[in-house]
Amino acid sequence: MAEQLSGLADDRALLSRTSTAERVSDILRSRIAEGYFPPGTRLSEDSIGGALGVSRNTLREAFRLLTHERLLVHELNRGVFVRVLTVEDVEDIYRTRGLVECAVVRGLGEPPYALDGLAEVVAEGRRAAHEGDWKVVGTANIHFHRELVALAGSDRTNELMRSVFAELRLAFHVADDPKALHEPYLARNQQILQALEAGDRQEAENLLGVYLEDSLERVVEVYRRRVGDENAL
Repeated sequence: MAEQLSGLADDRALLSRTSTAERVSDILRSRIAEGYFPPGTRLSEDSIGGALGVSRNTLREAFRLLTHERLLVHELNRGVFVRVLTVEDVEDIYRTRGLVECAVVRGLGEPPYALDGLAEVVAEGRRAAHEGDWKVVGTANIHFHRELVALAGSDRTNELMRSVFAELRLAFHVADDPKALHEPYLARNQQILQALEAGDRQEAENLLGVYLEDSLERVVEVYRRRVGDENAL
């Protein structure tokens, strides 16, 4: 828990304008999306409340909001835990991603597109891979798709996908070999970026659709194997 709480005190500055449950939930959602709180982690009210400098009531309301988003679960007499996804959850996450992300690319309009954010996270992923930091590669991959969705210029779409991408990180945690899970998509992210740089929305959408199908197949394969191994113990 000490490592997971590392840096939370620095996030207290984000609460300076308004110390609200919504802002606390934003911080915790980001920490989940960045892999600091793996599935099954019990979230300590005292530790997290102390790190953020917020009241117990505020923190409980933030927990309630994230439970509504399916990121947390409350277990009677045990506390609040980061949710462990089912295979059906994973399939639904990817179904939602396909509907939203492909529609965003399809509806981009005429080029050129504002691709600086996409280019930056592609470079971030490659740097992390070179350093062998596959957790950061996974985060960069999620950020790539977040930046892709942001091309729609829609606050509502960004809001919709925030919790979806946080749930996606929970699915990534089951991977027994993060390098094998994430490395193939570094090149695919680059290909999608190049198609958009060339103004070819159709090619970008085709690449993205195949990407998501292959990623779902890979994640579900790993997920079923991991869950099967755990049930055998």
